[in-house]
Amino acid sequence: MEGLLYVVFIVVAVLVIYGLFVYNKLVKLDNLVKEAFSTMDVYLKKRWDLVPNIVEVVKEYSKYEKETLEEVVRFRNENYEELDGEKKLRLNKKMESGIVKLMALSESYPDLKASKNYVDLSNELSKIEEDIANSRKYYNGAVRMMNDKVGMFPSNIIAKLCGFKVKQMFEIDESSRESVNVEL
Repeated sequence: MEGLLYVVFIVVAVLVIYGLFVYNKLVKLDNLVKEAFSTMDVYLKKRWDLVPNIVEVVKEYSKYEKETLEEVVRFRNENYEELDGEKKLRLNKKMESGIVKLMALSESYPDLKASKNYVDLSNELSKIEEDIANSRKYYNGAVRMMNDKVGMFPSNIIAKLCGFKVKQMFEIDESSRESVNVEL
């Protein structure tokens, strides 16, 4: 009887230790996802702040592209600081599509393409887009590790008991995958 008690005690101790190990790993991964989002958020905010400047420069050269400009401005009119993480991701997907159209306009306006303001702003935007792409990879990698841990047995049991959930990847939408055609 005493031997059985030791075995039960050892099994319970191993399960508790394993549970604590998995819980700590989930907390670590959750913090990694938050850090990755925060890094990406810095670049998204830089792009968010740069877009009105590009729109103003483009407005000077193209009076005929009102719809594209209004679309980008409409997305930009949200107060960035008041948005939650998921809303920031959704809105930035839409804004990305508008930026692609906006940048394609320069092909139709040689004077715009030659403007120093436009060149400087588009170079800055290109750098920010590169930073966003790199931080998106980091974020999605962190989310993948978290989602693996949350979804795989037996850690999924601890995750469910402790309230850890699958996180959303930062993906581009289908409209961003298509080529942009600008017709005047």
